[in-house]
Amino acid sequence: MDFEWREPIEADGIRARTRRGSIGSAWWSRRFIDLVESFADSGRLQRGRSYARKGQVLDLRVERFEVTARVQGSVEEPYEVALGIEAIPESGWRRVEEELASRAVFQARLLAGEMPPEIEWVFAELGFALFPGSAEELHMMCSCPDWGDPCKHAAAVLYLLAEAFDDDPFLILAWNGRTKDQLLKALRRRPGAAPDPLEMEAEPLTAAGFWTPPSGLAALRERRPTPPVPPGFILQVATPPAVRVRRSDLTDVLAPAYNALSSEN
Repeated sequence: MDFEWREPIEADGIRARTRRGSIGSAWWSRRFIDLVESFADSGRLQRGRSYARKGQVLDLRVERFEVTARVQGSVEEPYEVALGIEAIPESGWRRVEEELASRAVFQARLLAGEMPPEIEWVFAELGFALFPGSAEELHMMCSCPDWGDPCKHAAAVLYLLAEAFDDDPFLILAWNGRTKDQLLKALRRRPGAAPDPLEMEAEPLTAAGFWTPPSGLAALRERRPTPPVPPGFILQVATPPAVRVRRSDLTDVLAPAYNALSSEN
């Protein structure tokens, strides 16, 4: 039951940039919203999108394992909202950092400020979730009298959080317990990690050693394989085309084909 029947008091808060349709444009924010929409009540989420677009969310803060916000409803006092996730322990983060530092492509892209899609599978390999995948993994609290999960106020915060992820993907890691500075500093410290090109001293370019035979080829064979990518992963991370086949989204039509092509048979 939705207790707040009256129109909300007009507020000049944070307004969602997307005025219609889906909210979230980057792969990581779309992944977050797709998971939320897979287990949360669609009607409440729709009202939350309306609140997000009206500017009812007054502020939003991303902290370690918790997102907090104030949302203006139909009463004078704004409601307090908190979104919590399961904590990744310190020992778990050390394992994540070791794994990321051992793969040069991850370190290079993270140092460049990018969030590679495969990072989600690094967390999964180690038994951790980068995004909450069920209602049990996302703890939503609001001071309003609505017992719904989520209420419209928490739903509005979820959508604005996705847009905050668009602006800064490292907020996802900060919510999980590691700030951007902490993670990148740890990657640079790890033994065997590639040096940060911005911190390397310039050396004169010479021909010395140019014709030296390559060595250490055996070490190349010992490198860990790339984590497996599930069937249809590209359909999850790429921006879907505005194409429909017999009134179905193109991604829904292609998904069974990806699954069939990846099967052993």
